[in-house]
Amino acid sequence: MNNGFIRVAAAIPSVRVADVDYNVEHIEAQIAEAEAMGVRVLAFPELSVTGYTCQDLFTQQLLIDKAERAVERLKAFTRDKQVAVVVGVPVNTGKILLNCAAVVCGGELAALVPKTYLPNYGEFYEKRWFASAQDISDDMMMRYAGRNTPLRKNPVLFTLSDGVNFGIEICEDLWAPTPPSNSLALSGAEIIVNLSASDELIGKHHYLLSLLSQQSARTLSAYVYSSCGFGESTQDVVYGGNAMVFENGKCMAEAERFSFEPQLMVADVDVEMLRSERRRNTTFVNAQRHATFTTLGIGDVYKEQKSSDLMRHIDKHPFIPNDNDMHSSCEEIFNIQVAALAKRLVHTHCSTVVVGISGGLDSTLALLVCVKTFDKLQLDRKGIVGVTMPGFGTTDRTYNNAISLMQQLGVTVKEINIAKAVMQHFEDIGHDPDIHDVAYENAQARERTQILMDLTNELGGMVIGTGDLSELALGWATYNGDHMSMYGVNASVPKTLIRYLVSYVAESGVGEQARLTLMDIVDTPISPELIPADEQGNIKQKTEDLVGPYELHDFFLYYVLRHGFSPKKVFMLAKQAFKDDYSDATIKKWLTTFFRRFFSQQFKRSCLPDGPKVGSVSLSPRGDWRMPSDASSGLWLSECERL
Repeated sequence: MNNGFIRVAAAIPSVRVADVDYNVEHIEAQIAEAEAMGVRVLAFPELSVTGYTCQDLFTQQLLIDKAERAVERLKAFTRDKQVAVVVGVPVNTGKILLNCAAVVCGGELAALVPKTYLPNYGEFYEKRWFASAQDISDDMMMRYAGRNTPLRKNPVLFTLSDGVNFGIEICEDLWAPTPPSNSLALSGAEIIVNLSASDELIGKHHYLLSLLSQQSARTLSAYVYSSCGFGESTQDVVYGGNAMVFENGKCMAEAERFSFEPQLMVADVDVEMLRSERRRNTTFVNAQRHATFTTLGIGDVYKEQKSSDLMRHIDKHPFIPNDNDMHSSCEEIFNIQVAALAKRLVHTHCSTVVVGISGGLDSTLALLVCVKTFDKLQLDRKGIVGVTMPGFGTTDRTYNNAISLMQQLGVTVKEINIAKAVMQHFEDIGHDPDIHDVAYENAQARERTQILMDLTNELGGMVIGTGDLSELALGWATYNGDHMSMYGVNASVPKTLIRYLVSYVAESGVGEQARLTLMDIVDTPISPELIPADEQGNIKQKTEDLVGPYELHDFFLYYVLRHGFSPKKVFMLAKQAFKDDYSDATIKKWLTTFFRRFFSQQFKRSCLPDGPKVGSVSLSPRGDWRMPSDASSGLWLSECERL
């Protein structure tokens, strides 16, 4: 495997019904093309050697014999190839005729796998010609294509030389109540190959996509689907040529339907990710307990592909929904935050909340959540006390946005300048205020938290935390300062997503003046504003200049926590995703920073306040992430150094 990836392909060849030589010639051409591209597993349509729509010609011995000799020809053709080829062929056992998948690799025929479920309705009357895999014994050898060949009913696994397992089902098998792919996946198949011949009917394609996506997701597998295309008989039905690759429910490649040309849909599927998902999914693990299967090794030799050859799109913003789902996803996330806060307020009989408002993204989202929650609970918005606490680094832009937004939303506005109190504190501890070190910065953060906590006690309310997931991952929070609250509504929302959530509310949930303020907040550079502004009054201390771009750190965070990937693999993925944005050296620098800070700052995450989980990644010490505060980062940093 290439950093856990394996290249697969679904082929749609040119076909002439019952013209075996023509069909094999075009199959060979696509095998050669796929092998040159580094494909390891290549799927062709059902009965692709003869054509699916031969009908009663399947009773002709001449056609059956010709198909067998075609498999011998494919064996010879693949002798020097490094690709496992799965083709469809009718097989005569001497007693019955079977609709089979033949697995050919390295000049050998590894096995024949017959179809289990045969349709016998509408235009499909396969039982007229074929028997089912259920009609053969469990272990059977037969003389086929010049040698003794295993004939195996499912579940049977084919294991490549690097340990990747794939299994096969044929067309209708997938549509059955209990598809063979269920057993195949539970037996260890990371890749499911489906040789199909599904005709086109209005509405059927949409259902097929849903079926493939759901089966791939349910079995936590990569699903390679190849169905008949142009050239099959149009006597009564049309075959549109569906070739698709899914990975855990996501479509990675899809052919053009109704194309008159051959097509080869290639994708790199992440087997390491699939294995990670299976390990963490206890339902999947429990279902494996009674799995029984047959394993057949394939003698392929794998030549590793270069990382730069990875044939798949890597989303640089894995936490951000696709454009088509943006509105509904943001609405759902926002509603999760609102429902969580509402439950806490109802449980504590609380009708007052206190929020520190800086004019930045995080506190803005927290305020919006509070406003929506109060509205849904039919509480007076004046019970939301927004406190802006200008200090040494506060700029006019953030101050004005904070005041304006609170006024526009109709919450209670309080302004408490912290400069005097912090200067007194510096005098008390003997700190020189001209030295802008960590004590200078953290004293301001803790003073603000003290104000919020004490004000909350006075009002009988609750402090709502504003810190986000990205800050928690990096430890970019002052311990017992902005790190602490009574409920943290943003705790599992990454920084890259917060901009979209605020924009969503701006466009759908507030008046025009508030919308303009929110959009200016979205455009404001991210900063804790703990260092005095520059000569022009602009923000001088920009967070991303200090700890690195949040889009990189969120990318690292997703793949490290969600899938447990190594620094080497995360680096490879980041290079692909950000190749037009950052140099390799820059990515390496901030990846090293990420791991260094992630390990050293766990102690802050070990004592987090409660907060709702909104996505697949969370750092709550009570749920998703339980890590010793004193764990060594040496293993991870050493690999970063070697990148």
